[in-house]
Order: sequence, then structure tokens, then C-alpha cells
Amino acid sequence: MKSIVLSLALWTAIFAVPVFCQQDQIPKSIAESVSDSLKYAEDQFISIAEAMPENKFDYVPTAGNFQGARSFAEQVKHVACANYAFFNEIEGTTPPDHCEKGGTAPAKTKVELLKYLRDSFDYGNKVLQTITAKNALDRAEGPYAGPNTKLGLAVAAVWHIADHYGQIVEYLRMNNIVPPPTQQYGLKVR
Repeated sequence: MKSIVLSLALWTAIFAVPVFCQQDQIPKSIAESVSDSLKYAEDQFISIAEAMPENKFDYVPTAGNFQGARSFAEQVKHVACANYAFFNEIEGTTPPDHCEKGGTAPAKTKVELLKYLRDSFDYGNKVLQTITAKNALDRAEGPYAGPNTKLGLAVAAVWHIADHYGQIVEYLRMNNIVPPPTQQYGLKVR
């Protein structure tokens, strides 16, 4: 009986320590609260963009009703442009035009599109750090999810990335590529 009690105590201690540590690691600000989600979405989206071979960046699904759908490259460019747009609106600056078509950035190759995408996330993360408890509910104007609050636009940006992540995952799978975030789990969830 004593060994059972000691075993239970040991297992409780082993599993309780991470729980107590996690409580200390909760976000300390509004910016941090959204930043964790943005960073996660960024990592997931970039991993998918990197996984698609360059010769497949012009891929558009054809099985089903995909008339007028964006190519893989256009999806990546659209998300990068939209990142700039959402975070420009948070800053109160003019967002780029025509993000629904990828905007006016000249990026075309895989290398150029990945740089544009990474730069858009770097910019978004920088602007996100300016959102405070004092200004989070300030009005923000613009054609991309506006009018809204600064916090509302930041949340919309994360949602938008996740929405397109779901779309480009399918593009990878239609090309027999297992998405990198799924690969870590092996065959059970493929």
C-alpha cells in the first residue's frame, strides 16, 4: 500500500509541475495574448509554403469546383499582402491595394514570395507589440476588416492566416505532400 501511495505521489508531482509552470507563463499583455497565436499561425503557414516545390507554386486544384481559385503562389502572396493590410490599419497607415489579387508587390518566384511572406509576418509582429490595454479598443479604419478595433484587426489577421492555411494544406495533399506540421505525428493522423 505504501508503494502505491508513493507511486501516486510521484506521478502527481511529475504531472503537476508542468501545470504549475504553465500558470506562470500566461501572457502578460494583450499584445502577448495575440502574439502567441500569430506566431503559431506564422510557423504553420510558412512551413506549408516552404514544403511546396517551386515547380508546383502555380498549382491550382482541378478535382472539384475550383474555377477561379488562386494558385498556390497567389495564396501565399495574398496572405502576405493581407498581413501588411491588417497591420497597416492597426498603425493607421494606408494598406496596400488589391490584396485579394496579391497586391502590387513584384514577388513571383518561391524565394521572392517566401521573403515577402516572412517580411509581412515580421512587420505584423512588430506592429502587434504596439497594442496595449490602453489602445486595444481604439477604432481602426480601412477596407480590410474595418472599421474595427486594433485588437479586432489583430484577431482578424490571425483568423485570416488560419483560413488560408487550411486551403493550402489541401493544395499540398493534392500533390501527395504531407504537411510538415502533420508529419511529426506519423501515420496515425495522415
